Amino acid sequence: MEELIQLDKDLFLYLNGLGTSTWDWFWLFMTEKLYQIPLYLVLLYFFYKYFGIRGTIITLVIVALLITATDQLSNLFKNVLFMRPRPCRADGVAEFTRFIAERCGRHGYFSAHAASSMAIAFFTGLALQKRLKYIFPFMVVWSIVVSYSRIYIGVHYPGDIITGMAIGILLGVGAFKLHTFLIKKYGDATV
Repeated sequence: MEELIQLDKDLFLYLNGLGTSTWDWFWLFMTEKLYQIPLYLVLLYFFYKYFGIRGTIITLVIVALLITATDQLSNLFKNVLFMRPRPCRADGVAEFTRFIAERCGRHGYFSAHAASSMAIAFFTGLALQKRLKYIFPFMVVWSIVVSYSRIYIGVHYPGDIITGMAIGILLGVGAFKLHTFLIKKYGDATV
């Protein structure tokens, strides 16, 4: 286990060290949840177009539950179960970290950004892929970029990201299955 933790630290320092001031703006943009709102509005439009008003309401409820689940599960892991310091706070790592985030939380295992973005990517990608050919790969790439931004800005180890993405995939697939069931049962009949 110690070797795995050391590998995680070494990989973090390597990936984080690749950053340059030229690209800082982009990675800070990608890590900021509020800047993703235009993407969410476009996705909401497609859900409305393809699933109607009732389908959109079902979608919004499922997305709210999905985001709540990823955030609360991440908080449980971070602050109760593991309490692993973020790299920007860890002795032997923080002094070598290229830290450009606005703040550094206390604990980091696992990344809520990675979990929620991958959950949204899988949910929306699976739900819309029959109608939008490239939505699934687009959403997965978007999630990977959002997730990597957390390493770039200095607040998460790669292991935090990988775990968050795996949990996001599981929750996103579950949300898609629930969405499919609810759309069949309560969705607009004409859509």
